[in-house]
Amino acid sequence: MLGGAAGLAYRGRTASIGFAHGPFVRVDAGAAGERVAGTLVEEALALRNAIDVASGQIADLAASAGGEAAQILEFQVALLEDEDLIEAIFASIGEGRPADVAWRSTLDAHIADYNSAPDDYLKARSSDLADLRDRVVHILRGDQGQPLKIPSGGVVCADDLPPSRFLEIDWSGGGGLALLRGSPTSHVAMLARARGIPMVVQLGSIPDIGTRALLDGEGATLELDPNAEQVRTFEKRRDNHLKSRASARAILRRPTASWRGERIKLFINIQRVEDLEHADAQYADGIGLMRTEFLLAGRSVPDEETQFQAYDAILRWAGQRPVTIRTFDAGGDKPVPGFTLDGEANPFLGVRGLRLCLARPEIFAVQLRALARAAVRGNLKVMFPMVTSADELEAGRKLFADAVQRLQADGIAAMLPDLGIMVEIPAAALAVSSFKAAFFSIGSNDLAQYVLACDRSNGALAPLMDPLHPAVLELIARTAEHGRRAGISVSLCGDMAGDQRCLPALLNCGLRELSVNASALAQIKHTIDRLSSGGSVG
Repeated sequence: MLGGAAGLAYRGRTASIGFAHGPFVRVDAGAAGERVAGTLVEEALALRNAIDVASGQIADLAASAGGEAAQILEFQVALLEDEDLIEAIFASIGEGRPADVAWRSTLDAHIADYNSAPDDYLKARSSDLADLRDRVVHILRGDQGQPLKIPSGGVVCADDLPPSRFLEIDWSGGGGLALLRGSPTSHVAMLARARGIPMVVQLGSIPDIGTRALLDGEGATLELDPNAEQVRTFEKRRDNHLKSRASARAILRRPTASWRGERIKLFINIQRVEDLEHADAQYADGIGLMRTEFLLAGRSVPDEETQFQAYDAILRWAGQRPVTIRTFDAGGDKPVPGFTLDGEANPFLGVRGLRLCLARPEIFAVQLRALARAAVRGNLKVMFPMVTSADELEAGRKLFADAVQRLQADGIAAMLPDLGIMVEIPAAALAVSSFKAAFFSIGSNDLAQYVLACDRSNGALAPLMDPLHPAVLELIARTAEHGRRAGISVSLCGDMAGDQRCLPALLNCGLRELSVNASALAQIKHTIDRLSSGGSVG
């Protein structure tokens, strides 16, 4: 907490940049009231009806929201269609538990599993589960769930807020979202960024006071009942932000970014084909990273044709621009049933990335075949993640070449694209000259995590998790210098690339290719332009 008794201020983490000034609205999930249980048959029917009603509500919400929001809600729909889960709950009812108790206890166990995951992305799914849990419980207790009504421009404050509740709010009048818990990588954070709604998470404990609020998504602060001076300062920050955004979008239309007379190539990171719908994506020099593990969606490995169609769609969008696709980076914080190993003592240092793919060649070969077929359709580059030694790269290259040979033998058009590696393990950065790679892409998130021995999802280590630590920068500069000497392209696709304060250091390290989320493209280009003109980042 910052400030004194008047104009209380709280600091959290930024999930979506922007500013909101309006009424302060507390929202709590809270269960509807007590219910009286019926017979076993009545309870089973009540649960079945509640599931059907909930499924209909979510389907209607998905249909009206469309796009990415609809895809996010598919997770809840899939859970409602999970017969193993549902049958286990009905079995619990058969043992005498009321429908709401059986449902809640089962969902709570799943929520606990997600909350205990080591990564923010997986933890964020617990919010979706909690939403589904509460929705069905409300229906069972006679509350059909009414959309949230908030004043225009209101700052909504909740412990956490799932996607469906976010989508039920009318944001047309502006407003913002302040969460006591939450995560910048949650689905609701993705929706907030897509809609331009400022959002701050992990604010901690906030007393149930306040009638008006200032939410600064850039500075990650929430101020309650601000005084006149706080309001003036807030409005100045907001005006500066709006002017900066307007300048940034104008600069986007310029053909290139440059620094010290050298062209800086700006690429975008994507997870799904739908990410290319972002209005700024068209101004990118290409795609610097496609994270293919999100095709897995926590369910199973998609077949060759499904993968090929996804890769082909991206290459068609890019035209002659380069597209770098990363092979499955499953394992560690991204477990996939039937693919990754269970029960590893330290999955972050376990069988993940290329290590896992080489250990499961029958699965890896399917992806390599799809990529080999897609390679003939555009300017494709493929990179392997979590590479420690040059032998691993060569093993992956051999499997890829074998896949190409088999396809061609069957009369199917295929080719071996340029192969590169992610530089995210210190050993790879230190021995970068030993790799016969066509290109290198620095994964700054994992590189910093391993160099600093800090779990990047552990908030308690945030002060130590500094990507600008001299040791991290030394390895980045070492990799960039090797690329310059050898004539091999080196890019950086981690969070540092989209962090304005890191740009001067990255450019001074010798990097000339950066890959960021499409939403950050304009601001990063604008920042490079200011640096090139002798300005500062701030």
